Amino acid sequence: MIGRAGALLVDIAIDTTPRGYRVAARPGAVSRRARSYVDEDVDALQEAWERAALSGGDRVVKVQAPGPVTLAAQLELPNGHRAITDAGALRDLTTSLAEGVAAHEAELSRRLDSPVVVQLDEPLLPAALAGRLTGVTALTPVHPVDETVAVNLLDECAAAVGGETAVHCCASELPWEILRRSKIHAIGVDPSVLGEADLDGLGEFIDSGRTVMLGVVPSVAQGGSLSPEQLAQQAATLTDRLGFPREVLAQRVGVTPACGLAGATPEWASRAIELAQKTAETLAGDPEAI
Repeated sequence: MIGRAGALLVDIAIDTTPRGYRVAARPGAVSRRARSYVDEDVDALQEAWERAALSGGDRVVKVQAPGPVTLAAQLELPNGHRAITDAGALRDLTTSLAEGVAAHEAELSRRLDSPVVVQLDEPLLPAALAGRLTGVTALTPVHPVDETVAVNLLDECAAAVGGETAVHCCASELPWEILRRSKIHAIGVDPSVLGEADLDGLGEFIDSGRTVMLGVVPSVAQGGSLSPEQLAQQAATLTDRLGFPREVLAQRVGVTPACGLAGATPEWASRAIELAQKTAETLAGDPEAI
């Protein structure tokens, strides 16, 4: 995820380290390879999109990138410290990421002639806010990210994109107040990690008129069979606990895999997407009948 982000960053290059990736003084082989991979993927997507006669339609394409907090938490500076420990580096990375993601979204929208939404993956957002990130040594702790700073970082990315922007976080202890204060349009969560303390925050986010994408579809193949009706029931049970009428399932609830499909087999990836689509259709059809 972080290496792929190197292809999107504007005026910032990356290189590899024994621990992952770091900011580099100038573009090298790693940055060029990352850009090449993204270009190849976009070409392949455009070809498949046109072959399926989807250009010019209303089918939505979702693109993903690490969010600003997770990117800065995972990317090292030349001195070996996390970029998130340097306020200036954090700002520069966010501006670069926002500009790059916006350009990527615009290119896809133009080439596919279809609407595009952007998803920012923020698995480390809760840890960064709580000060749970580790430093290079015990003497160099990573201090918690200020909540207002986190909101501003997310808002800068959302503003640059201009269209629909979602944040996905499959970690526990989600910072609901920050997500609610931000200008993002949707949040993607894994219901299996939500505790009782999350329910109020989730309810307030939905009540604000925004969308929640429930990861009720497993990310990898499970034993036994799953049906769209079973998954729709899981989503309905959660919204029932929140006290919402069933209509909210059709209006402000989406269905996704729990946490991406990077570890899935091609067969399960195809099946998971099919399950998500059919479950969403079930929720939109007759929520009261679930």
